Amino acid sequence: MVLMDGAEHPVPELWRAKFAEIAAAFAAGDFQFCKSHVEGVEPVDQETADHIAGNVAAYGDRLAPLDEATWHRSIYRWTSAGGYWEVLVDLSTVSEPVSDLTLHAEVYEADCSRLKIDSVHVP
Repeated sequence: MVLMDGAEHPVPELWRAKFAEIAAAFAAGDFQFCKSHVEGVEPVDQETADHIAGNVAAYGDRLAPLDEATWHRSIYRWTSAGGYWEVLVDLSTVSEPVSDLTLHAEVYEADCSRLKIDSVHVP
């Protein structure tokens, strides 16, 4: 069940596969999903993709597919003002199972069928 109470909660199991697909595309350097199709993800504009690529490069380690440990720190919360769930997923890198680089996204449907990538950065 996806909660709408404004508190922080662990990312639901139902959403994890989609975020793993997003992270795998990013690990392959595909920040606009040109080579990887992830169902339900809104197109990422060039400016956002460049910003993500720059933040990943500045971090100094290559992204890797998500490690299972990432779910111990990743969270979501309902934002009533925006009408969506804000999701923060700590990404994995080649040398860190759970890095400080965080994927910021907005989920608009409880089944995670529509979402928008906002950023990847160190909060």
